[in-house]
Amino acid sequence: MTDVLLTHSYFLYFDPKQAKAQMPYPPLGTLYAAGYLESNNISVKLFDTMLSSSESELRDVLRTIQPKILVIYDDDFNYLNKMCLTRMREAAFVMSAIAKEFNIPVFVHGSDAADHVEKYLSNHADVVIIGEGEQTLLETCNAYLTNQQSRLNTIHGIAFVSNGKIITTEKRNVIRDLDSLPFPAWNLVDVERYRTIWEKHHGYFAVNMVTTRGCPYHCNWCAKPIYGQVYNSRSPEHVVKELMFLQSELQPDHIWFADDIFGLKPGWVQQFSKLVIEHNVKIPFMIQSRADLLAHDDTVEALANAGCVEVWIGAESGSQKILDAMEKGITVWQISEARRLLKKHGIKASFFLQFGYRGELLEDIQATISMVKDLMPDNIGISVSYPLPGTKFYETVKSNMGEKKNWFDSDDLAMMYRGTYSPRYYKLLHRYVHKIFRCKQGVSLFKDFVRFKSAVTKSQLRRIILLVYYIPALFFDRIRLRQLSKV
Repeated sequence: MTDVLLTHSYFLYFDPKQAKAQMPYPPLGTLYAAGYLESNNISVKLFDTMLSSSESELRDVLRTIQPKILVIYDDDFNYLNKMCLTRMREAAFVMSAIAKEFNIPVFVHGSDAADHVEKYLSNHADVVIIGEGEQTLLETCNAYLTNQQSRLNTIHGIAFVSNGKIITTEKRNVIRDLDSLPFPAWNLVDVERYRTIWEKHHGYFAVNMVTTRGCPYHCNWCAKPIYGQVYNSRSPEHVVKELMFLQSELQPDHIWFADDIFGLKPGWVQQFSKLVIEHNVKIPFMIQSRADLLAHDDTVEALANAGCVEVWIGAESGSQKILDAMEKGITVWQISEARRLLKKHGIKASFFLQFGYRGELLEDIQATISMVKDLMPDNIGISVSYPLPGTKFYETVKSNMGEKKNWFDSDDLAMMYRGTYSPRYYKLLHRYVHKIFRCKQGVSLFKDFVRFKSAVTKSQLRRIILLVYYIPALFFDRIRLRQLSKV
């Protein structure tokens, strides 16, 4: 009999946009928890829902493994979990109910559970783990495995029901020495299944890593229910050691560093780059960072030397007024400079953009569109402002929110409060800006093709042909947007 069966609530095939993309990453946070339990002599198995088709698959796993505890431990490093999607919340409730069919206690951990403790406890969870979870999970598992549930109130960072009342214990301090944590339990993952999907759809195999936990910045729409307003970093030496392990054991072609902010500490990126070269472990990788951190040539050069091929920047808006209202802490000039330096060193620059922030007007929207056209990032991801509990932004707009409080899946993008314009306007704006971007990409590729600057791939040829669709579509979308802006 296994002590703990770990799972998580994100099902790729419950999220049509992500299922279509076919870029699945194993649940890294869950694997960290598994590795921590294993290093403390607790036997662990994994039910990886990422590639599962239904919650009902859990029944067969429970019958086979017969765990003493089921832990639904969401991946804190996956931005899809940070969205707190209701479809995945429903999945967690269903799996909790299935565990109760077998009289198995259920622990739950994740951003949504931290925001909605009462919902999870009223849907068959016995314990909700709040904040950073490894140490809390170990102590809670030990309490149950030794039949000492009476001491739950001495464990920091949990919520549970006692005598009909929800008890929330003292906050758990975060782990500062991240090098002390064991590597994620990759031994529990069906790696070859992930490899097959990646190679079939993209021609390479990617896995995920993190070098940090948390974020010290104060963007007032960003929820931080797990780590709070802190930032702790692994040493470059420890990260390179894990890279060497992954290169030896998994042979990935690409790494996604899923940190909120990669390489914030002064000199970290430079030391990391030096060690990557010394140990011959240069694997192409993608990161998320900030424009102000990338507006330095030596930092971007070090990233390129270490193998960085793409950076996603939270540009959000081309309007300084909106960036300041968000308390983003960056300038439009820094976005432009970061783009310039990344291009100089051969690194793709991709922008996260956000529309619908409180107080955004047509001139602010146009400033964002102009920024995209002028800087032409290599890719864009567009969202609308999403009020999540615990944020300053949420408190500002909650009186204007309706019954819907969360997106259903990652392609929902519903405006959940009364913005400057109608929800239909923002839905169309999302498509319109994507068309502008793809149209300008297509025109640029067409010019290169005509001038014989480069050979055109099948994918690029498709973008050129799609100009026949994009150009007239933009004309009609522009008319419709003008009409909706006056409603």
